Parts: sequence; C-alpha cells; structure tokens
Amino acid sequence: MKTAETYHVPVLLQESIDGLAIKPEGIYVDVTFGGGGHSREILSRLGLKGHLYSFDQDADAEDNIINDKRFTFVRSNFRYLRNWMQYYQIEQIDGLLADLGVSSHHFDDETRGFSFRFDAPLDMRMNKRAGKTAADVVNEYDEVKLADVFYIYGEMKNSRRIANAIDTYRKQKRIETTGDLIAATEKLMRTEKEKKDLARLFQALRIEVNHEMDALRDMLNGASLLLKKGGRLSVITYHSLEDRIVKNVMKAGNAEGKIEQDFFGRISSPFRIVNNKVITPQENELHNNPRSRSAKLRIAEKI
Repeated sequence: MKTAETYHVPVLLQESIDGLAIKPEGIYVDVTFGGGGHSREILSRLGLKGHLYSFDQDADAEDNIINDKRFTFVRSNFRYLRNWMQYYQIEQIDGLLADLGVSSHHFDDETRGFSFRFDAPLDMRMNKRAGKTAADVVNEYDEVKLADVFYIYGEMKNSRRIANAIDTYRKQKRIETTGDLIAATEKLMRTEKEKKDLARLFQALRIEVNHEMDALRDMLNGASLLLKKGGRLSVITYHSLEDRIVKNVMKAGNAEGKIEQDFFGRISSPFRIVNNKVITPQENELHNNPRSRSAKLRIAEKI
C-alpha cells in the first residue's frame, strides 16, 4: 500500500514553497496535489486563518487528503481553477503552486499504462472517469494526426515513420497494451537511445490524452486573473513544451510569448519575474530523486 510519503516525492520542495513568500493568513492553491507533499509544507507555514485549496483529478490522490480545517480538496482538472474558486466564493488568492508533469505514483502503477516498463492496458488518463484512452488515440487517429501528436508533443523527428508503423500494425491487430505499442514501433527506436525514444513516444500520447497543454494555458490564465497584487506564482516544469508556456506567461502575460508594450515601451505583463535564472535541483536531490533531473522552477509576482 502506498502512503502519502511513498506516493510521490515532492520535487524542489523548499525552493518552490519559499518562492510563494507565504503570508500566514493568506489563501493559497496547490493545483497538483498528488501525494500532498507540497500541500503539507504550505499548511505548515499558514496560520489559523489561512487556507489552502488543492486540486487533483486523479481518484488515487484522494487517499492522501489532509485532515485540516484549513484545507479543501478539489477533485478536478486544474484548468477549471477559476470556476472552482468562484464556487468557493474566492475572488483573489495570495499564491499558486504547480508541480507539472506526472507523479512517480503514475509511472510506478503497473495498471495505468503511463510507463513502458510494464505491459499494461494503454490508458494514460489522469482522470479514469472520462475521455479517450491512449489506446483510443493510437487506434482511431488517422496517420497524419498521429504524426502531428508525436512531432509536436514528443518532438520526434521520425514522427511520420512511427505513425506509419502504428497504422500498419493496427490493420492486423488493435493496439490495446503498452506491449502492443512497443511491438508496433520497436524497429524505429534507436538501439542506443531506445529508452529516451520510448519516453518521448509515451510523453506525446499522455499529453494528447489529457489535453495537458490546453489545460496548462487555461490554468495560468485563471491564475493571472485570481492572484492579487504581490501574489506569487511558483511553477515546476519538466519538459520544454510546458516550460515554454510558463516562461511566456510570466514574461509576456500570454502563452504565445507575444510582447505588448505601452506608449513608453514598457512590456505589458501582469507579472514580474522573481528568479531571472531558472532554479534547478541541488546535487543531493538529483541523487535521491531521479525524477528531479529535468525539473525547472520559475517564480513570478503579480504586479
């Protein structure tokens, strides 16, 4: 049985929470609850009148809910941040934390299809109650659309060949498991970089299945509207696609990075970047938590 402590080891824990500059009586949001590591640290810094709202769409995360009057768990995709804050009659917040990417719990769960280490049903849904599975995607998307998914979300240069290989395989047999997907594409995986190529393939499918980039844009837009002046946005990213969106929003106020200037040439952005140099894990964390290798922390303040 997984406990909150083993469910997921929080990455850049102290750095990300320090970045929130927590006010004891403030209202905070953790949009990626998971095992609750970051949420517990936030609560440890809140006073009696402070409050934390934590989001997670995965039913498994509910096992880690914190019994604290200052804590509210929201089982929902974080893209609906503004809707839920409106529901709880919260007009402004003092800070928001997001630890993006996939929990180590998901990679270690042999039944969910997130990892190529296990032969499992090709699911990959964060929310098991709704939406297409990864199996639906690889069997139902046409070859061109599949190639686009692998190229855009996996940054795979041979995306067309991979899509063609999948199309050839599925004409003979429906792709139902991670093993089927590996069998369909294994001839195109570079021997010396097989794990890296498979990681990109699985990443692309996971992002598509969960609409991760669209959800991230919606969440960041909601955060920029909810944060009060001086409120902090602390975001941990793990790959270039999501990091680019976070960087653009913090720098330009929009996901595309389109710079708008006022009459005096000043950039019109709702944020001031707190750490001009991205924060990465220290050597001891890299050693103890391999997942942290690609982690980048960006912090911004609402102006």
